[in-house]
Amino acid sequence: MSLKFEQQIQLENYPSFSTRLPKEGRHIVGFQTEEEIIVYQAYKPSIASYAVEHQQFGGKDFSYNRMSWIKPNFLWMMYRCGWATKINQERVLAIWIKKEDWEDILRKAVFSSFQEDIYGTREKWKEELSTSEVRLQWDPAHHPKGNKLTRKAIQIGMKGETLRRFGQENIQHIEDITPFVKKQQQYVENNQLESLEVPRETLYIPKKTDLRIGL
Repeated sequence: MSLKFEQQIQLENYPSFSTRLPKEGRHIVGFQTEEEIIVYQAYKPSIASYAVEHQQFGGKDFSYNRMSWIKPNFLWMMYRCGWATKINQERVLAIWIKKEDWEDILRKAVFSSFQEDIYGTREKWKEELSTSEVRLQWDPAHHPKGNKLTRKAIQIGMKGETLRRFGQENIQHIEDITPFVKKQQQYVENNQLESLEVPRETLYIPKKTDLRIGL
């Protein structure tokens, strides 16, 4: 019998999580091992079922012709999918990928909005944006109930060959964590945040020094 998600990783209570991490600034926060990091996506059941069964993305309902977004921060994913209640986001997947593949994706990333300190001019930014297969956004991290925090969380959008490689080659393991999500949602709805458990996420420090991601 395969292990449940909560048996495969380390968990911690939300009060500990919230006091341990920086209160502000841009930080990649995620659950990681020495070689891998977990990212999250939420999909409708047919896409999630195919992904878990085949341990890659595909099937009649998944399109490699559109952009797909991944998020390493669990609570940001919970905000985005409404704790697996939003339409076509009823199933939450945890996806293990190697850190080297994660950083290869980050190296290709171009901000969705103009950043003068990185691109210099809007023309340079638009040129890079038009040719890149990877989008980068820093959005507010969120409290379990959805309130915005000062700290920023990263999300990455992929398309084209980068998405195909991610969906068919980079993935080390896919786990449907919806039962875990639903269990934790009850603590949030009942204002029992002292009982809420989340993956023990830590700050991700890239090994590559050529990443222009605004850290």
